[in-house]
Amino acid sequence: MTDANDDLDLNTLEDDELIDQVHNDLYDGLRAEVIQATNILLGRGWGPERVLGEALVEGMRIVGVDFRDGILFVPEVLLAANAMKGGMEILRPLLAETGAESIGKMVIGTVKGDIHDIGKNLVGMMMEGAGFEVIDIGINNSVEKYLAALEEHKPDILGMSALLTTTMPYMKVVVDTLKEKGMRENYIVLVGGAPLNEEFGKAVGADAYCRDAGTAVETAKSLIAARRAAA
Repeated sequence: MTDANDDLDLNTLEDDELIDQVHNDLYDGLRAEVIQATNILLGRGWGPERVLGEALVEGMRIVGVDFRDGILFVPEVLLAANAMKGGMEILRPLLAETGAESIGKMVIGTVKGDIHDIGKNLVGMMMEGAGFEVIDIGINNSVEKYLAALEEHKPDILGMSALLTTTMPYMKVVVDTLKEKGMRENYIVLVGGAPLNEEFGKAVGADAYCRDAGTAVETAKSLIAARRAAA
């Protein structure tokens, strides 16, 4: 993005142009500009759901596509997600007031013995950017910690991450425990991490393996839609 943006007065833009500018500013990780544009749109009478959907979620969708296609890389996506969070901090209380329903709710955490969290954080941010409510329970999670989080937050989705081949099998321990307790059908289980693959996802009993954050968002959306249609 050129320095021309420094001189741009967002207040002078028409709504359509402002939305396009938000998409560009998200892409470039410009948090202050995204916050300003969010406030301007709200000031023009846009509802928080509309700002979320047309400005932030659509902007992050574009980021997700280019991340998936290898045009953007992790540092740039983290900047974009941070900019999106700036807008979300303004919208979240307003959305809560209107009783707006999120697309779905996800509990996500890295499995026991594993302290890697960049991939997990990226998935959480991208999911939030797509309109999901995300509860991140951090790293090194035992079965008990996962169960406690599921009990407390009652999510649609459980996301588990692992970066070490030694910790990957623990995902099966969690899924098997859910089965034993008769809880497996209550949740969509998504797994991810560099050493995993689709075959491993099937072997541990997950609903899907997600190779990156963009895939996780698309997979989560389609599985939730399918589940709701079936219900």
